[in-house]
Amino acid sequence: MSYREGRFWQPDVTVATVVVRDGKLLMVEERAQGRLVFNQPAGHLEPDESLLEAARRETLEETGWDVEPTAFIGAYQWKAVNPDGSGGRHYLRFAFAAEPVRHDPARALDDGIVRAVWMSPTELQQQADRHRSPLVWQAVQDYLAGRRSPLSTLRQIT
Repeated sequence: MSYREGRFWQPDVTVATVVVRDGKLLMVEERAQGRLVFNQPAGHLEPDESLLEAARRETLEETGWDVEPTAFIGAYQWKAVNPDGSGGRHYLRFAFAAEPVRHDPARALDDGIVRAVWMSPTELQQQADRHRSPLVWQAVQDYLAGRRSPLSTLRQIT
């Protein structure tokens, strides 16, 4: 598609947080397309919401954890091809490092979320066939490699 031809293309804009405590990653086990998969706390940016607000909100809704983003890990572009190999959806994901602040174990988690779980990077890597997308491990790999940018590199202009 080309905007020059009068057709508009718009990717799904999502956020994800890489939350680490005592060397373990906060992950969600969720149902997606009939499978039980692992993902970071992640989800779609909502209208009038900043990327950081979305990262905090999605993490709380999916895990019961309040977190504070500390750094920007990176932006990732990915096309999820349809199961039949045709077309697909395009995603633009913004990944953040975040520190856990407090947990509300009584909080109901979003629909589709089975549980929040702390996993070592090795445990997560061993479950590669259950990652929701290749974005899951890429963000962790970049985090573990020390890839961080200051949050000030992101701006919301109002």
